[in-house]
Amino acid sequence: MLPLLGLLGLPHALAAPVAPGPGLPAAATTAGRSAAAPAPSTPPRPAGSASQAPASPTAAPPAGSAPGQEPLAPFTTPELKALLRNGSLEDLALGCRRAEAEDRLDRLRLIQERLLTVLPAPQPLPVVLANADVLLGCRQPEAALTVLDRISPAAGAERVQWLLMQWRAADAALDHRRASFALQRLTASRPERLDGLLLPLQRRDDGSVVSRPAIDVLAEHLRARGFPRAAAELLLASRDSGVAGAERRLLAVRELRRLPAAEREALLESALEQAAAAGAWGLVAELLDAQAALPSARAQERRLRLSPRIDDAYGEWLLRQADPASAERTAELERRLRSPRAADGHNPDPPAAAPARAQPVGSGPLPGASTRPPVSPLP
Repeated sequence: MLPLLGLLGLPHALAAPVAPGPGLPAAATTAGRSAAAPAPSTPPRPAGSASQAPASPTAAPPAGSAPGQEPLAPFTTPELKALLRNGSLEDLALGCRRAEAEDRLDRLRLIQERLLTVLPAPQPLPVVLANADVLLGCRQPEAALTVLDRISPAAGAERVQWLLMQWRAADAALDHRRASFALQRLTASRPERLDGLLLPLQRRDDGSVVSRPAIDVLAEHLRARGFPRAAAELLLASRDSGVAGAERRLLAVRELRRLPAAEREALLESALEQAAAAGAWGLVAELLDAQAALPSARAQERRLRLSPRIDDAYGEWLLRQADPASAERTAELERRLRSPRAADGHNPDPPAAAPARAQPVGSGPLPGASTRPPVSPLP
Protein backbone atom coordinates (compact mmCIF):
# COMPACT_ATOMS: atom_id res chain seq x y z
CA MET A 1 0.00 0.00 0.00
CA LEU A 2 1.29 3.47 -0.81
CA PRO A 3 2.31 5.40 2.29
CA LEU A 4 -0.18 7.94 3.57
CA LEU A 5 0.89 11.11 5.33
CA GLY A 6 -1.13 10.94 8.51
CA LEU A 7 -4.34 12.94 8.41
CA LEU A 8 -3.33 14.98 5.39
CA GLY A 9 -5.61 14.77 2.39
CA LEU A 10 -2.73 14.80 -0.10
CA PRO A 11 -0.94 11.49 0.31
CA HIS A 12 2.38 11.86 -1.65
CA ALA A 13 4.02 14.50 -3.62
CA LEU A 14 2.28 17.67 -2.55
CA ALA A 15 1.40 16.96 1.05
CA ALA A 16 3.05 19.77 2.96
CA PRO A 17 1.72 21.38 6.12
CA VAL A 18 -0.27 24.58 5.75
CA ALA A 19 -1.46 27.17 8.20
CA PRO A 20 -5.19 26.59 8.66
CA GLY A 21 -7.52 29.32 7.56
CA PRO A 22 -10.16 30.71 9.88
CA GLY A 23 -12.66 28.00 10.74
CA LEU A 24 -10.71 25.17 9.09
CA PRO A 25 -9.46 22.26 11.21
CA ALA A 26 -5.71 22.26 11.65
CA ALA A 27 -5.53 18.64 10.53
CA ALA A 28 -7.28 19.50 7.31
CA THR A 29 -4.80 21.90 5.79
CA THR A 30 -2.74 20.64 2.94
CA ALA A 31 -0.26 23.06 1.45
CA GLY A 32 2.79 24.81 2.83
CA ARG A 33 2.20 28.37 3.94
CA SER A 34 5.35 29.33 2.12
CA ALA A 35 5.27 29.20 -1.64
CA ALA A 36 8.02 26.61 -1.67
CA ALA A 37 7.45 24.15 1.11
CA PRO A 38 9.62 21.04 1.09
CA ALA A 39 7.97 18.03 -0.44
CA PRO A 40 8.15 14.60 1.14
CA SER A 41 10.47 12.03 -0.31
CA THR A 42 7.77 9.55 -1.20
CA PRO A 43 6.85 9.03 -4.86
CA PRO A 44 5.08 9.48 -7.27
CA ARG A 45 3.99 12.94 -8.54
CA PRO A 46 2.89 16.49 -7.96
CA ALA A 47 -0.75 17.12 -7.45
CA GLY A 48 -3.59 19.55 -7.61
CA SER A 49 -3.62 21.08 -11.00
CA ALA A 50 -0.80 18.72 -11.25
CA SER A 51 -2.19 15.36 -11.72
CA GLN A 52 -3.78 15.42 -15.05
CA ALA A 53 -2.61 15.59 -18.52
CA PRO A 54 0.36 17.86 -19.06
CA ALA A 55 -1.87 20.80 -20.03
CA SER A 56 -2.67 21.59 -16.43
CA PRO A 57 -0.37 23.97 -14.58
CA THR A 58 0.23 21.26 -12.02
CA ALA A 59 0.48 18.38 -14.33
CA ALA A 60 2.38 15.32 -13.23
CA PRO A 61 6.11 15.29 -13.93
CA PRO A 62 7.34 13.66 -17.11
CA ALA A 63 7.17 9.91 -17.15
CA GLY A 64 10.24 7.88 -16.54
CA SER A 65 12.81 8.09 -13.83
CA ALA A 66 13.67 11.12 -11.78
CA PRO A 67 17.07 12.80 -12.32
CA GLY A 68 19.82 10.74 -10.80
CA GLN A 69 17.76 7.54 -10.70
CA GLU A 70 18.20 4.45 -12.82
CA PRO A 71 15.90 4.40 -15.86
CA LEU A 72 12.79 2.27 -15.47
CA ALA A 73 13.01 -1.14 -17.10
CA PRO A 74 10.50 -1.88 -19.86
CA PHE A 75 7.74 -4.39 -19.26
CA THR A 76 7.79 -7.94 -20.49
CA THR A 77 4.44 -9.42 -21.43
CA PRO A 78 4.40 -11.88 -18.50
CA GLU A 79 5.26 -9.05 -16.09
CA LEU A 80 2.38 -6.94 -17.37
CA LYS A 81 -0.08 -9.83 -17.06
CA ALA A 82 1.07 -10.54 -13.51
CA LEU A 83 0.78 -6.86 -12.61
CA LEU A 84 -2.78 -6.62 -13.92
CA ARG A 85 -3.77 -9.82 -12.12
CA ASN A 86 -2.06 -9.49 -8.73
CA GLY A 87 -0.39 -6.06 -8.53
CA SER A 88 -0.93 -3.89 -5.46
CA LEU A 89 -1.71 -0.19 -5.63
CA GLU A 90 1.97 0.62 -5.23
CA ASP A 91 2.91 -1.88 -7.96
CA LEU A 92 0.37 -0.32 -10.33
CA ALA A 93 1.72 3.17 -9.60
CA LEU A 94 5.20 2.04 -10.61
CA GLY A 95 3.78 0.18 -13.59
CA CYS A 96 2.07 3.34 -14.78
CA ARG A 97 5.39 5.19 -14.78
CA ARG A 98 7.09 2.31 -16.60
CA ALA A 99 4.40 2.27 -19.29
CA GLU A 100 4.77 6.02 -19.74
CA ALA A 101 8.54 5.68 -19.99
CA GLU A 102 8.02 3.10 -22.75
CA ASP A 103 5.49 5.38 -24.45
CA ARG A 104 3.11 2.42 -24.60
CA LEU A 105 -0.37 3.92 -24.44
CA ASP A 106 -1.99 0.51 -24.81
CA ARG A 107 -0.29 -0.77 -21.66
CA LEU A 108 -0.94 2.49 -19.84
CA ARG A 109 -4.65 2.19 -20.61
CA LEU A 110 -4.78 -1.34 -19.21
CA ILE A 111 -3.15 -0.19 -15.97
CA GLN A 112 -5.53 2.78 -15.70
CA GLU A 113 -8.51 0.47 -16.08
CA ARG A 114 -7.12 -1.86 -13.42
CA LEU A 115 -6.66 1.04 -11.00
CA LEU A 116 -10.44 1.56 -11.06
CA THR A 117 -11.11 -1.99 -9.90
CA VAL A 118 -8.11 -2.91 -7.77
CA LEU A 119 -9.76 -1.58 -4.58
CA PRO A 120 -13.53 -1.88 -5.04
CA ALA A 121 -15.95 -0.12 -2.71
CA PRO A 122 -16.43 0.01 0.18
CA GLN A 123 -13.01 1.17 1.38
CA PRO A 124 -11.93 3.50 4.22
CA LEU A 125 -11.06 7.08 3.36
CA PRO A 126 -7.23 6.66 3.44
CA VAL A 127 -7.48 3.88 0.87
CA VAL A 128 -9.83 5.90 -1.36
CA LEU A 129 -7.47 8.91 -1.19
CA ALA A 130 -4.46 6.73 -2.03
CA ASN A 131 -6.30 5.18 -4.97
CA ALA A 132 -7.32 8.61 -6.28
CA ASP A 133 -3.79 9.92 -5.85
CA VAL A 134 -2.32 7.09 -7.93
CA LEU A 135 -4.94 7.67 -10.64
CA LEU A 136 -3.95 11.34 -10.72
CA GLY A 137 -0.32 10.31 -11.16
CA CYS A 138 -1.41 7.97 -13.93
CA ARG A 139 -3.01 10.83 -15.89
CA GLN A 140 -6.58 9.80 -15.08
CA PRO A 141 -8.19 12.67 -13.14
CA GLU A 142 -11.69 11.74 -14.30
CA ALA A 143 -11.21 8.22 -12.93
CA ALA A 144 -9.92 9.73 -9.69
CA LEU A 145 -13.19 11.65 -9.39
CA THR A 146 -15.09 8.40 -9.95
CA VAL A 147 -13.18 6.75 -7.10
CA LEU A 148 -13.78 9.72 -4.80
CA ASP A 149 -17.52 9.52 -5.50
CA ARG A 150 -17.57 6.14 -3.76
CA ILE A 151 -17.44 7.81 -0.36
CA SER A 152 -18.90 10.91 1.32
CA PRO A 153 -17.34 11.57 4.72
CA ALA A 154 -19.22 13.40 7.45
CA ALA A 155 -18.28 16.94 8.42
CA GLY A 156 -14.84 17.24 9.99
CA ALA A 157 -11.20 16.73 9.10
CA GLU A 158 -11.89 13.71 6.87
CA ARG A 159 -14.39 15.64 4.79
CA VAL A 160 -11.86 18.44 4.30
CA GLN A 161 -9.27 15.92 3.07
CA TRP A 162 -11.83 14.43 0.68
CA LEU A 163 -12.85 17.84 -0.69
CA LEU A 164 -9.24 18.87 -1.21
CA MET A 165 -8.60 15.70 -3.19
CA GLN A 166 -11.77 16.40 -5.17
CA TRP A 167 -10.42 19.83 -6.02
CA ARG A 168 -7.10 18.33 -7.14
CA ALA A 169 -8.82 15.84 -9.42
CA ALA A 170 -11.34 18.33 -10.84
CA ASP A 171 -8.65 20.95 -11.42
CA ALA A 172 -6.48 18.38 -13.18
CA ALA A 173 -9.46 17.38 -15.35
CA LEU A 174 -10.16 21.06 -16.15
CA ASP A 175 -13.60 20.53 -14.65
CA HIS A 176 -14.00 24.09 -13.34
CA ARG A 177 -17.53 23.43 -12.10
CA ARG A 178 -16.56 20.60 -9.77
CA ALA A 179 -13.34 22.33 -8.76
CA SER A 180 -15.16 25.51 -7.71
CA PHE A 181 -17.88 23.53 -5.90
CA ALA A 182 -15.24 21.61 -3.95
CA LEU A 183 -13.58 24.84 -2.77
CA GLN A 184 -16.90 26.48 -1.94
CA ARG A 185 -18.02 23.47 0.10
CA LEU A 186 -14.61 23.32 1.75
CA THR A 187 -15.02 26.83 3.12
CA ALA A 188 -18.81 26.81 3.53
CA SER A 189 -18.91 29.63 0.93
CA ARG A 190 -17.17 31.98 3.39
CA PRO A 191 -14.47 33.89 1.45
CA GLU A 192 -12.51 34.82 4.58
CA ARG A 193 -11.63 31.15 5.02
CA LEU A 194 -10.06 31.08 1.56
CA ASP A 195 -7.50 33.73 2.50
CA GLY A 196 -5.76 31.39 4.94
CA LEU A 197 -5.68 28.28 2.76
CA LEU A 198 -2.91 27.63 0.26
CA LEU A 199 -3.41 25.02 -2.44
CA PRO A 200 -0.47 23.03 -3.88
CA LEU A 201 -0.06 23.57 -7.59
CA GLN A 202 3.27 22.12 -8.66
CA ARG A 203 6.38 20.46 -7.36
CA ARG A 204 9.66 21.89 -8.61
CA ASP A 205 12.66 19.76 -9.57
CA ASP A 206 14.30 20.61 -6.24
CA GLY A 207 11.34 19.14 -4.35
CA SER A 208 9.78 22.42 -3.21
CA VAL A 209 6.06 22.99 -3.70
CA VAL A 210 4.50 25.96 -5.49
CA SER A 211 1.27 27.02 -3.77
CA ARG A 212 -1.40 29.66 -4.34
CA PRO A 213 -4.09 31.12 -2.09
CA ALA A 214 -7.38 29.30 -2.52
CA ILE A 215 -9.21 32.60 -3.05
CA ASP A 216 -7.24 33.32 -6.23
CA VAL A 217 -7.67 29.76 -7.50
CA LEU A 218 -11.43 29.83 -6.92
CA ALA A 219 -11.71 33.19 -8.69
CA GLU A 220 -10.00 31.68 -11.74
CA HIS A 221 -12.42 28.75 -11.75
CA LEU A 222 -15.36 31.16 -11.61
CA ARG A 223 -13.99 33.23 -14.50
CA ALA A 224 -13.46 30.05 -16.53
CA ARG A 225 -17.11 29.14 -15.91
CA GLY A 226 -18.26 32.52 -17.26
CA PHE A 227 -18.97 34.24 -13.95
CA PRO A 228 -16.59 37.23 -13.94
CA ARG A 229 -18.74 39.28 -11.57
CA ALA A 230 -18.79 36.49 -8.98
CA ALA A 231 -15.02 36.19 -9.34
CA ALA A 232 -14.58 39.95 -8.82
CA GLU A 233 -16.83 40.01 -5.76
CA LEU A 234 -14.87 37.12 -4.29
CA LEU A 235 -11.58 38.96 -4.78
CA LEU A 236 -12.97 42.11 -3.20
CA ALA A 237 -14.03 40.08 -0.16
CA SER A 238 -10.38 39.26 0.57
CA ARG A 239 -9.01 40.72 3.79
CA ASP A 240 -5.39 40.58 2.63
CA SER A 241 -3.60 43.91 2.41
CA GLY A 242 -0.35 44.89 0.76
CA VAL A 243 0.58 43.68 -2.69
CA ALA A 244 -1.81 40.70 -2.65
CA GLY A 245 -4.80 42.87 -1.76
CA ALA A 246 -3.86 45.51 -4.35
CA GLU A 247 -3.51 42.94 -7.11
CA ARG A 248 -6.91 41.45 -6.29
CA ARG A 249 -8.58 44.86 -6.44
CA LEU A 250 -6.98 45.53 -9.81
CA LEU A 251 -8.23 42.20 -11.17
CA ALA A 252 -11.69 42.85 -9.75
CA VAL A 253 -11.93 46.28 -11.38
CA ARG A 254 -10.97 44.78 -14.72
CA GLU A 255 -13.86 42.32 -14.40
CA LEU A 256 -16.43 44.89 -13.15
CA ARG A 257 -16.64 46.88 -16.36
CA ARG A 258 -20.26 47.90 -15.69
CA LEU A 259 -19.43 49.36 -12.30
CA PRO A 260 -19.73 53.18 -12.29
CA ALA A 261 -16.43 54.91 -13.01
CA ALA A 262 -16.40 56.67 -9.64
CA GLU A 263 -16.65 53.35 -7.76
CA ARG A 264 -13.96 51.76 -9.92
CA GLU A 265 -11.70 54.73 -9.32
CA ALA A 266 -12.25 54.45 -5.56
CA LEU A 267 -11.28 50.77 -5.63
CA LEU A 268 -8.15 51.56 -7.61
CA GLU A 269 -7.30 54.36 -5.20
CA SER A 270 -7.36 52.01 -2.21
CA ALA A 271 -5.24 49.52 -4.16
CA LEU A 272 -2.77 52.30 -5.02
CA GLU A 273 -2.31 53.11 -1.35
CA GLN A 274 -1.57 49.46 -0.55
CA ALA A 275 0.86 49.02 -3.44
CA ALA A 276 2.70 52.26 -2.72
CA ALA A 277 3.02 51.40 0.98
CA ALA A 278 4.59 48.08 -0.02
CA GLY A 279 6.95 49.75 -2.53
CA ALA A 280 5.56 47.71 -5.44
CA TRP A 281 6.18 50.39 -8.07
CA GLY A 282 5.51 48.14 -11.05
CA LEU A 283 2.04 47.45 -9.63
CA VAL A 284 1.63 51.15 -8.89
CA ALA A 285 2.24 51.87 -12.59
CA GLU A 286 -0.40 49.29 -13.58
CA LEU A 287 -2.93 50.81 -11.19
CA LEU A 288 -2.21 54.32 -12.44
CA ASP A 289 -2.72 53.11 -16.01
CA ALA A 290 -6.04 51.54 -15.01
CA GLN A 291 -7.11 54.83 -13.42
CA ALA A 292 -6.00 56.85 -16.43
CA ALA A 293 -8.05 54.57 -18.70
CA LEU A 294 -11.21 55.68 -16.89
CA PRO A 295 -13.10 58.73 -18.22
CA SER A 296 -11.35 60.91 -15.64
CA ALA A 297 -9.17 63.86 -16.58
CA ARG A 298 -7.95 64.04 -12.99
CA ALA A 299 -6.70 60.46 -13.14
CA GLN A 300 -4.86 61.07 -16.40
CA GLU A 301 -3.24 64.24 -15.07
CA ARG A 302 -2.16 62.38 -11.96
CA ARG A 303 -0.69 59.57 -14.07
CA LEU A 304 1.39 62.05 -16.04
CA ARG A 305 2.51 63.84 -12.88
CA LEU A 306 3.63 60.65 -11.13
CA SER A 307 5.30 58.96 -14.12
CA PRO A 308 8.72 60.57 -13.51
CA ARG A 309 8.56 59.66 -9.81
CA ILE A 310 8.06 55.97 -10.53
CA ASP A 311 10.49 56.09 -13.49
CA ASP A 312 7.93 54.94 -16.04
CA ALA A 313 8.85 56.73 -19.24
CA TYR A 314 6.96 54.25 -21.41
CA GLY A 315 3.67 54.75 -19.58
CA GLU A 316 4.02 58.52 -19.83
CA TRP A 317 4.89 58.31 -23.54
CA LEU A 318 1.74 56.25 -24.22
CA LEU A 319 -0.41 59.00 -22.72
CA ARG A 320 1.39 61.97 -24.30
CA GLN A 321 1.90 60.73 -27.87
CA ALA A 322 -1.62 61.74 -28.95
CA ASP A 323 -1.29 65.26 -27.47
CA PRO A 324 0.23 67.80 -29.93
CA ALA A 325 0.95 70.18 -27.06
CA SER A 326 3.32 67.59 -25.55
CA ALA A 327 5.39 67.09 -28.72
CA GLU A 328 8.64 68.23 -27.12
CA ARG A 329 8.22 66.02 -24.06
CA THR A 330 7.13 63.10 -26.28
CA ALA A 331 10.29 63.45 -28.37
CA GLU A 332 12.41 63.44 -25.21
CA LEU A 333 10.67 60.29 -23.99
CA GLU A 334 11.13 58.61 -27.36
CA ARG A 335 14.85 59.34 -27.19
CA ARG A 336 15.01 57.78 -23.74
CA LEU A 337 13.06 54.75 -24.88
CA ARG A 338 15.19 54.22 -27.99
CA SER A 339 17.66 51.39 -27.82
CA PRO A 340 20.86 52.78 -26.27
CA ARG A 341 22.88 51.24 -29.11
CA ALA A 342 20.66 52.58 -31.89
CA ALA A 343 21.50 55.66 -33.92
CA ASP A 344 21.23 58.75 -31.67
CA GLY A 345 21.10 56.44 -28.65
CA HIS A 346 22.89 57.41 -25.47
CA ASN A 347 25.31 54.46 -25.53
CA PRO A 348 26.35 53.77 -29.13
CA ASP A 349 28.52 50.82 -30.03
CA PRO A 350 32.26 51.53 -29.83
CA PRO A 351 34.01 51.85 -33.19
CA ALA A 352 34.84 48.49 -34.63
CA ALA A 353 38.47 47.49 -34.37
CA ALA A 354 40.40 47.57 -37.63
CA PRO A 355 40.49 44.11 -39.16
CA ALA A 356 43.77 42.26 -38.95
CA ARG A 357 45.86 42.61 -42.08
CA ALA A 358 45.42 39.55 -44.20
CA GLN A 359 48.53 37.61 -45.15
CA PRO A 360 49.04 36.31 -48.66
CA VAL A 361 48.40 32.62 -49.05
CA GLY A 362 51.55 30.70 -48.21
CA SER A 363 53.22 33.69 -46.54
CA GLY A 364 53.16 32.20 -43.04
CA PRO A 365 52.67 28.93 -41.23
CA LEU A 366 49.20 27.56 -40.74
CA PRO A 367 47.95 27.24 -37.16
CA GLY A 368 49.40 24.09 -35.66
CA ALA A 369 51.92 23.63 -38.48
CA SER A 370 55.48 22.67 -37.79
CA THR A 371 57.91 25.60 -37.28
CA ARG A 372 60.92 23.71 -38.62
CA PRO A 373 62.68 25.29 -41.62
CA PRO A 374 61.08 24.33 -44.90
CA VAL A 375 62.77 21.58 -46.90
CA SER A 376 64.13 22.73 -50.25
CA PRO A 377 62.20 21.26 -53.14
CA LEU A 378 63.85 18.53 -55.17
CA PRO A 379 65.40 19.72 -58.39
